[in-house]
Amino acid sequence: MVSGKSKYFLAGIIPYIIWGTMSVPLRNIKHFPPQEILYYRIFISIIMVWTTILLFRRPALKSDIAHVKSLKKGEKTKLLLLTILSAFLITGNWFTYIFAVNNVSLKAAAFAYMVCPIITALCGFIILKERLTRIKIIAIVIAFISIILLATGSLYEVAWAVVIASFYALYVIVLKVIKHVDKFNFLGVQLILSGFIMLPMYFINSNTFPTETYFWGHILLIAIVFTIIPLFLNSYALLGMPSSALGILIYLNPIVAFAVAFFYFKEKIDINQLFAYLLLLVSIIIFNAQLLKSVVYKKD
Repeated sequence: MVSGKSKYFLAGIIPYIIWGTMSVPLRNIKHFPPQEILYYRIFISIIMVWTTILLFRRPALKSDIAHVKSLKKGEKTKLLLLTILSAFLITGNWFTYIFAVNNVSLKAAAFAYMVCPIITALCGFIILKERLTRIKIIAIVIAFISIILLATGSLYEVAWAVVIASFYALYVIVLKVIKHVDKFNFLGVQLILSGFIMLPMYFINSNTFPTETYFWGHILLIAIVFTIIPLFLNSYALLGMPSSALGILIYLNPIVAFAVAFFYFKEKIDINQLFAYLLLLVSIIIFNAQLLKSVVYKKD
């Protein structure tokens, strides 16, 4: 039985391993425009999450409604603005990531999640006043060196990576600020807001409604395995981990993406890139050394 900090650590690891393999289903339906994939990813996710909430989680929903009603006017406004902001940020991250995978390169998409942890850790330090120890600063420096090694290629790819990373890093910070609400219910509200954000684009630019079983099978897979499950685990992990630690775990995403690109898609990886990815792995271990110890010895 997973207990103490280990359950948050596990919840923090799983989403990035899942997202690291997301290029596989996305590449399988790359002949569809990225916005079309995103429309139906969000719409299907909304249906599935709210079906679950209304059938199995009504007490938690009633509790959240009562909590929101009990808040002061200023607190309600803050919660509303943060929720809207989180929906905007994650929607922007999804769209730019899908576009990068299918129209820029897998390397650009993977590189985004190398830049992201540094932005997240620094934002956690500046905005949330999270403490950065000397060992964590060393880990960030090592990660920064690996990023420099990998940024010697296309400036266009790097620019896309920075945009993707900025959306997600700020999303993690906003999630850390939002407290005292059920994370699954919050995900449901967030998805509805994401749907509203995409709705104007859907009516203006959408193509003919897709009828291919192959497409819908992949959309269901993306909605359940690559959206609902990891987002819920990501939010849950933030209950017991600082955003800086979760930010560094993001490096698992590009490491897994690297493995998928090399072993599954047979993309060429040079020695320079291999060395940079190994540095990232070292950075993760160093940054989370204390947390790893608590997991191994099951200390709370």
